[in-house]
Amino acid sequence: MTAAGTVGPEDTFDAIVVGSGFGGAVTAYRLATAGWRVLVLERGRPWPPGSFPRTPRRLQQAFWDPPSGRHGLFDIWAFSGMNVVTASGLGGGSLIYSNVMLRKPAATFAGTDTEHWPLTRAELNRHYDNVRDVQRPQVYPADVAPYDEAGRVAALEEAAGRLGHAVCRPPLAVLFAAAPGEAPVPRAPVDGPVASLHGLPRTTCRLCAECNLGCNDGAKQTVDHTYLSLAADPSLPAPAQIRTLCEVRTLAALGDGDGWAVGYRQHTEGLGGVAVGLRDPSGETERTVRAAHVVLSAGTVGTTRLLLRNRAALPKLSPALGRRVSGNGDLLMFARDTRAGEPRDKDRPWRYLDPSFGPAISTSVHVPAARSSSGREYYVQDSGAPGFTEWMWQGVELPHDLWAERGVAWRRLKDRLTGHRDPNVSAELAGLFGSAHASAAMMPMLGMGQDVADGRLHLDDDGRLDLDWSPKASQPHYEALRTTAAELTRAMGGEFSVPPSAHLTTVHPVGGCAMAEDAAGGVVDPWGRVHGHPGLHVADGSVMPGPVGPNPSFTIAALADRFAEQMIEDGR
Repeated sequence: MTAAGTVGPEDTFDAIVVGSGFGGAVTAYRLATAGWRVLVLERGRPWPPGSFPRTPRRLQQAFWDPPSGRHGLFDIWAFSGMNVVTASGLGGGSLIYSNVMLRKPAATFAGTDTEHWPLTRAELNRHYDNVRDVQRPQVYPADVAPYDEAGRVAALEEAAGRLGHAVCRPPLAVLFAAAPGEAPVPRAPVDGPVASLHGLPRTTCRLCAECNLGCNDGAKQTVDHTYLSLAADPSLPAPAQIRTLCEVRTLAALGDGDGWAVGYRQHTEGLGGVAVGLRDPSGETERTVRAAHVVLSAGTVGTTRLLLRNRAALPKLSPALGRRVSGNGDLLMFARDTRAGEPRDKDRPWRYLDPSFGPAISTSVHVPAARSSSGREYYVQDSGAPGFTEWMWQGVELPHDLWAERGVAWRRLKDRLTGHRDPNVSAELAGLFGSAHASAAMMPMLGMGQDVADGRLHLDDDGRLDLDWSPKASQPHYEALRTTAAELTRAMGGEFSVPPSAHLTTVHPVGGCAMAEDAAGGVVDPWGRVHGHPGLHVADGSVMPGPVGPNPSFTIAALADRFAEQMIEDGR
């Protein structure tokens, strides 16, 4: 069926879910297991285990820009005040997130004078539990060999303890043990409750810290392995259909309350290697499908942009569309040149944190509002980094190491001239690496928390998406965050730094379609239903009326579970 053709029964559904990240996957699962006929439309491609790029050539193609022939994983936005990192692929943001499953603290649901949350933590707790039961998070077993080699866990825990900060190893959606009750073992085979829709084997975590580039072992509980596989389980009466490389462009209400028409472009040029079961059944480029319900789950950037572009066809949309955008207080920082003991002393031995060992995040420090100089709570977490980044950092140390080894070169030359020659050069070659402190006695640190949600997404005069945002109102939050991270770094015997950049970068954009009791205050109601447009829903990070505080994915998934449950109760 084309956009101009007749809609056949094979293109009519109870619900169409746009996007396959945390919000879309949870929604598809809940609706499909309730017997609804569900279609999931994902603009990106599937990323099965083993397909995530690691080499420079493959990374060069790993960005999302269809006009240039790229249908990759990373979609990066450089707005005037903030850089935003998003994902494009089956599983959405879960493919590149750091796996942390922390609940939004109850006190922050009360909001502030600039934000209002139309629900409480108590109303969401049961839905957090539902998500936990599917995702089966595990705590990093840092006290069990071989996992205990991760020096950054002990370093951050000890530093937080000295400063009196609350610290924990958060639940992670990563399989360290193959099944509940089993001992954690790297690279052990994994069997899920249903077969992964990719049809490939998975193993437990091999401790490579590559979570944010995509897990090639399938050890991450990304939602393509969990919720989407469950939603598409062939044993269901009506398994969800999943169509990848299908980018939704138009959205329009059908007459007389007959539902919604969704128009999308199929990126047929990128379908090479995509399994038939994850494709549109036709080879047509322009397509239209319809359903009684449409759930937008394309994320803060994707959902807000889609609604802005279709605003003329949706005249009752709230004037709050695009507003209340937040970066969730994200800030990237570094602990460098860490040394054993406190206070810092250049004569003490290096303390190696080995950032490329373990998961992306293993430890979280929480500073509540009562202890924050800004009166807004925040978190500081360790961050792993893939092994190739350690080689990049090692280059900083190289000039010093070569200079330090000049004596070895002179002795070798002297021995050759005098006829004395020792053919074993192992020690000399090892010495070329120096102390390796630039790459191993360091770690990135991730900050996040309660910034001020005063950003606005909008379309410019050329129809391109733009973000009006300034860090000015949130400056007290960032200053408090930097102060605590610097104190933690000093307690680890290191030097603190923040990358020099005029722009902040967020991997946790939220807002744009905020929840509120009425259309004057927000785009959707407390159950994700778009004000003034029956049958249209939003279930993703865009519904947040303000920052989550901790990593948002768990809260996004819990809200989607709540919204889907209400959809089922309301009926088809």
